[in-house]
Amino acid sequence: MRKAHGSTYPGRMQLQALEVFRTVARHGSITAAARSLQYTQSAVSRQVAVLEAELDVVLFDRLSRGVVLTEEGQCLLPHAEAMLDRLTTAQRDIEAIRGLGSGRLRVGAFPTAVAALVPRALAAFRDEHPEVGLSLVEGRTPALLDRLLAGDADVVVVSAPPDRPLDGGRFDLHHLLDEELLVAMPRQHRLARRRSVRLAELADDSFVAGSATAEETLLRATLPQGFQPRIDIVAAEWTGKLGCVAAGLGVALIPALAIRAAPADLALVRLRPDDAATRRIFAATVAGRSRPPAVTRLIAHLDAVAAAMFSRSGRTGRPRAQSRAPSPGPRPNPRPPRPRGSSSRPA
Repeated sequence: MRKAHGSTYPGRMQLQALEVFRTVARHGSITAAARSLQYTQSAVSRQVAVLEAELDVVLFDRLSRGVVLTEEGQCLLPHAEAMLDRLTTAQRDIEAIRGLGSGRLRVGAFPTAVAALVPRALAAFRDEHPEVGLSLVEGRTPALLDRLLAGDADVVVVSAPPDRPLDGGRFDLHHLLDEELLVAMPRQHRLARRRSVRLAELADDSFVAGSATAEETLLRATLPQGFQPRIDIVAAEWTGKLGCVAAGLGVALIPALAIRAAPADLALVRLRPDDAATRRIFAATVAGRSRPPAVTRLIAHLDAVAAAMFSRSGRTGRPRAQSRAPSPGPRPNPRPPRPRGSSSRPA
């Protein structure tokens, strides 16, 4: 279709005409080209005429025994071949992405989700689709959501406390599980052999937290009214935080997803139901954008791993409500242990 200034933009008909043009040029004959394309001879002649009219040139000299390219036709041929070859490549690449035979998947996740949930899902995805490139970036939920909006991630696994829900208008949030918080304490602690505790029973204990202000830590969503923890030790990373607890310097709240990172010399005790708080865990994508097939498959694996991790009576989290988890390939089997030191004596 011609624009006002005279440039042309090949449309569907023009691409078909370019294919016909290339075939005629290769065979040097409209009759042979029609046979190769399984078109009628008049259809081939018509396509050539359409292209010549669009470009306002003569592309072939018609001879008694076939056709030969004019100078303009010789100029057009390599460009037509390049365009058609690129289109074929694009179609092949799109089909490969649709069938997960190529492409890439960029994932983000908050730190404790990287302990087990996300790596197990990525491993199952890679076994199922080895041709898809994978990358994983760890970060905190606000930064991960910023990466998602900036187009630097395809899907991120994020968390939200009950009192700070995520923005469902900007993000599509696929609920994976509700994660409970446990109390990590040294094995020699007076409450270490209990099945569950109340936070009020820890009023005299020092808490190891990621911030000196309870409102900026996991404690914020958990504290019963009037309870003020004593935070003597601030450690941002879980390795240092749990190391301090193991050394007997205090107690700490630990998310169920972080159980795998807990040292063996800790006891992990549940909170009583009236104190227990949960974090909601989601796989987030940008609202309004098409979800790539690779993202859909990874989310199915995340569902399966979450269900496998928290499927038994000793679970420390609740997978999202559904009749059964999707089954994308082999079902992941590893499961975090029951909280250590939680079954010897009732509360």
